[in-house]
Amino acid sequence: MAAFLVPLVALVSGLLFGLGLMVSGMANPAKVLDFLDLAGNWDPSLAFVMAGAIAVGSVAFFVARRRTRSYLGLPLQIPATTAITTRLLAGSALFGVGWGLAGFCPGPALVALGAGYPKGIGFVAAMVAGMLVFEVIERARAGTRRA
Repeated sequence: MAAFLVPLVALVSGLLFGLGLMVSGMANPAKVLDFLDLAGNWDPSLAFVMAGAIAVGSVAFFVARRRTRSYLGLPLQIPATTAITTRLLAGSALFGVGWGLAGFCPGPALVALGAGYPKGIGFVAAMVAGMLVFEVIERARAGTRRA
């Protein structure tokens, strides 16, 4: 496999994903917030976007579970655990609150950042800060477990 092929496939996949987010309206926080506003100006159109994404993702995971290597020859790394933990529920709730407050989730925020939207810049900066705080906390927890 040519060494340039893997990054090229990643680039094309990312561009296609970003284009899909922009065309669907997922990169527009106002549209997302209207989708989440069930008691007000509710816009159900993003439910169809999500249903389509779930359908495509389900097929991809169905195929991937039967393979050990990707189509590019790389090893597949599918999570082995399916346990629903307190950390998973807390993280999901935190994600949902952030999505509801900002109208962004990470993928669309990166698209908005690339498009130069000021809200996207602020959200991505806050997201990176949150990732750094998480990393510091995880390293501290790992250190206390070893001691």
